[in-house]
Amino acid sequence: MLPFIHGFLLALALCASPTLVHAHEGHDHGPAQPEQQTVAAPRAEAQSDDFELVAIARDGGLTIYLDRFRTNEPVTGASIELETPEGPKIASPADDRYRLDAEWAVKPGRHDLLFTVAYDGAVDILTTTLVIPSPPAATAQALGPMARIWAHLASSSTTAAPVLAIAGFAFLSGLGVAVVVGGRKRTLAVVGFVAVVATGLLASGAVAQPADAPAIRDVARRLPDGAVFMPKQAQRLLEVRTQFTQAADHAATVQLPGRVIVDPNASGYVQAAVSGRLSAPRGGFPRLGARVKEGDIVAYVTPPLSAAETSDQRQRQGELDQQISLIQQRIARFEKLVGSGAVARVQLDEARIELDAIRDRRAALEQMRREPEALVAPVSGFVAAANAITGQIADANAIIFQIVDPRQLWVEAQSLEALMDVSSAEARTVEGRIFPLVFRGAGLADRSQFLPVHFALPEGQVSLRIGQLVTVIVQTGEATKGMAAPRAAVIAGENGQSIVFEHVRAERFERREVRAMPLDSGRMLISAGVAPGRRIVVQGAELLNQVR
Repeated sequence: MLPFIHGFLLALALCASPTLVHAHEGHDHGPAQPEQQTVAAPRAEAQSDDFELVAIARDGGLTIYLDRFRTNEPVTGASIELETPEGPKIASPADDRYRLDAEWAVKPGRHDLLFTVAYDGAVDILTTTLVIPSPPAATAQALGPMARIWAHLASSSTTAAPVLAIAGFAFLSGLGVAVVVGGRKRTLAVVGFVAVVATGLLASGAVAQPADAPAIRDVARRLPDGAVFMPKQAQRLLEVRTQFTQAADHAATVQLPGRVIVDPNASGYVQAAVSGRLSAPRGGFPRLGARVKEGDIVAYVTPPLSAAETSDQRQRQGELDQQISLIQQRIARFEKLVGSGAVARVQLDEARIELDAIRDRRAALEQMRREPEALVAPVSGFVAAANAITGQIADANAIIFQIVDPRQLWVEAQSLEALMDVSSAEARTVEGRIFPLVFRGAGLADRSQFLPVHFALPEGQVSLRIGQLVTVIVQTGEATKGMAAPRAAVIAGENGQSIVFEHVRAERFERREVRAMPLDSGRMLISAGVAPGRRIVVQGAELLNQVR
């Protein structure tokens, strides 16, 4: 009997002692502290041709989101009635959503819901099922080191079976040895020890406590299959909008690089015919952006004279002065002889005419020495470029000023092929601004391996500057089949491929790789990757792609 008591006490000590089982280096056999899981609140959704509804069970009631099915725009001001176990109830509006008190929504189980939505004279009935999960199951809490060993073995699928098998084999072997060597009394001690240990393990496994409940939070996240879960509340903040894809025939487009140029009929250059020194008119040179009128003097140029030119000019002036003196003497004699008839009056008149001509030549030569050449504006407009400084020597044919009318501008595009059949065209700036264009003509001679194509901007587009780079999108007479979507709907993926997000469920968005090309300045043409009649995101796609 004494060995049996010794075995019982030893087993009891093993079950109760917290220090007999130690963690060896690199392991911790203490209770693990897992991170708290996050799950979404229980929800149900329903759809119709007009509406999309999401009901979320939270805080002892239902939070209801109602959107337009086609565009995902929030619907406010609607009347929502719900058939509940407590009878019909009407949801009250709260900002951009609706709220309904429902104590039955916290009870685990399946709840069939029937919503009657009335909005803008239309009535729609939506049905769905709300599933409230049961509370989390209880987990065993070990009371001693032996129970922790048992729990560790039971939770490890790779080690539990071998260890238990070895333990059973050791128990049978020890029992056999005890019978052969020690007789009946030792056998009783071993049996008593094993019984007490098993009793302790079973007893410790029977004590349990509830597991930590996961945190309920509606957060956007990327799902394992690559789809994006976006709660309705986040969709409202990001203003996610959708539209249905529809296949149709569209005009083929060509995308060309271009730049803003001046209208040759509404602009001009101010150039000097000869080289000379610049001087400002009264009031100074016109500044950049100043408005000038056709014929206004904008500068003076005085041709510089060398010593040889000055000497030659003085010699010519002396010769003209000598001729003037001789003609004046001739006229004086003719006037005396005309009365006697010795000289005809015709000779006197010719001499006077010759004198006037020589005097004009003399005056012009003198003016050339003293007065500069006036440079005038060829057209009315604004000064777009100015290269004038007082005292500057300007070369012949140098551009002193450029006069431009900013209300009349053109766009010159570069094309590899001749474009003759142009139905419409648009220009898009780097900032995304769009301007319609009017086709003016296309060149037939190469210019740096490109053919110039000219378009006219609508009159009054003063926000563009000369030389500004733009993208010209030209629609030709050819037709291509596909689905038109806004440019914001097609975004670039990780590998550079074009992708769109399909709105497959109320709070689920899936990526679709597509083949797309520009249709016009504001739309893309999707020719593959998405079937017609699907809802794709046309606003907020870039933000959805950032969800991780």
